Amino acid sequence: MIAELERRYPVLAELSAAARGEFSRTLRWLELPGNAMVFDERQACTGFPLVVRGAVRVSKLAPNGRAITLYRVAPGESCIITTSCLLASSVYNARGQTEGPTTLALVPGAIFDAWLAEPPFRRFVFRLFADRIADLMQLVEAVAFRRLDQRLAALLRERGPAVLATHQQLADELGSAREIVSRLLKHLAADGAIAVRRERIDVLDADALRRWADGSP
Repeated sequence: MIAELERRYPVLAELSAAARGEFSRTLRWLELPGNAMVFDERQACTGFPLVVRGAVRVSKLAPNGRAITLYRVAPGESCIITTSCLLASSVYNARGQTEGPTTLALVPGAIFDAWLAEPPFRRFVFRLFADRIADLMQLVEAVAFRRLDQRLAALLRERGPAVLATHQQLADELGSAREIVSRLLKHLAADGAIAVRRERIDVLDADALRRWADGSP
């Protein structure tokens, strides 16, 4: 498993011998099923997760109970909310749940702090931090300036040709209500862009979805 972890995170091979030895002694492995809670809001941050297999979806809950997906952490990536919590010694302000069976290697917070003194790891963390901030800025722009039908069409086009998700999962992804998403899916299906099946959306016409995403169906 260590070999697979190092393939996913080549930066580990660039750590000093002392850091690598400490890492191997303190590393904690987590094997989690789908939809398991990795961290939750107002929870203390105890370590830095490295995703080996699967993915973690990070989302923010609104007071009305709705959620919006902020980003996903895939193998080889890092979670900037975890990073910020460790840097500031603060609690989580979002939640992370697995998408399907997921394997994580959890680096203790004290080891994470020590690794930041290693230039390769520090560059790795802040490069991914910058990339994720850019993704979040795109999300803010989409939520603020694009209609929900445009965002839904763009999501389906990006994740097609077969999107394995329920209407509720798509609503959670977009920070909307299931009823609204279901209605928009009917419009897209009536236009011939998609076919709606049980817990699955098939993309039939990617060009049509692009037009919807551009606001000109």
